[in-house]
Amino acid sequence: MARNLGLHNLKPAPGSRRKPKRVGRGPGSGHGKTATAGNKGQLSRSGRKQYFGFEGGQNPLHRRLPKRGFTNIFKTEYEVVNVGSLQAFEGEITPERLAAAGLIRRRPERVKILGDGEISRALVVKAHRFSKSAVAKITAAGGRAEVLAAPRATEAGGKA
Repeated sequence: MARNLGLHNLKPAPGSRRKPKRVGRGPGSGHGKTATAGNKGQLSRSGRKQYFGFEGGQNPLHRRLPKRGFTNIFKTEYEVVNVGSLQAFEGEITPERLAAAGLIRRRPERVKILGDGEISRALVVKAHRFSKSAVAKITAAGGRAEVLAAPRATEAGGKA
């Protein structure tokens, strides 16, 4: 069966596809006349979909409630890594190594090391920020915490 498999003869599994219900195609179909839309009224007209949250013309909840707070567009966001996650590494730890290991998701722009977990080996950890407890644990294990300079903002509208 699999020897003639190709793009020209691919088919879905039997029973996995159904034909769509054809409504409004005359009385013989069983779905003629009102085409399963019921009788008269707003919901039987064409273009009858309302937007999400529509409340029948009443002012909807998302417009009745007041707006609160704001988003600070100048906020500096850090990728955080706990000290306990660094136990698997040896030698010097940089943001690039953390990104390669999958501990941080985005490009290694700004990384902060937090103090959760234990560390028992001497490591040289380079990051943009450290919590006090993280520095204490790294130095207690015989390692060193080096603060990297913050990267410059890109020319595409960011602040330097």
